[in-house]
Amino acid sequence: MEIATFGNGCFWCTEAIFQNLQGVEKVVSGYSGGHVENPTYKQVCAGTTGHAEVIQISYDPAVISYDELLEVFWKTHDPTTPNRQGNDVGPQYRSAVFYHNEAQKEKAEKYKKELNAAGAYDKPIVTEITAFEKFYPAEDYHQNYFNLNGSQPYCSFVIRPKVEKFEKVFKDKLKKVEN
Repeated sequence: MEIATFGNGCFWCTEAIFQNLQGVEKVVSGYSGGHVENPTYKQVCAGTTGHAEVIQISYDPAVISYDELLEVFWKTHDPTTPNRQGNDVGPQYRSAVFYHNEAQKEKAEKYKKELNAAGAYDKPIVTEITAFEKFYPAEDYHQNYFNLNGSQPYCSFVIRPKVEKFEKVFKDKLKKVEN
């Protein structure tokens, strides 16, 4: 197994997407990139810890590559808005790749450069590409949030449409549902 750590908005939304990919064994919501040890959700939401809401992905590189994870990362959030994803505003919602080795760094920087050069977005990509230092798992009630709370309004109106769009775009990379 290898590890990838991404910040691309609300971790409830991003966890729900990456959990459905073939080769992804585990997705844990948490915090990274800040200066406060063992932060709480309340502290991170205050925007003063320096942490981003992130997901840490354990994946099998024989089934899904880091390049494929990056493709999903770039296509499932807006990497051009600093400290914002939709109605979620603050530094904890910034777009970030926390790389675990030089290969991940090179791939993320290359992908970002190519997307900017191609004019893939109307504005320049502001995604931070930073060395991974520490990951703090979020509180238990944040884990597997969409699957456990799918009928809540935020899930119905924000997460579900995002997941449905993802499923259409990446249908060939989804885990197979067993009957």
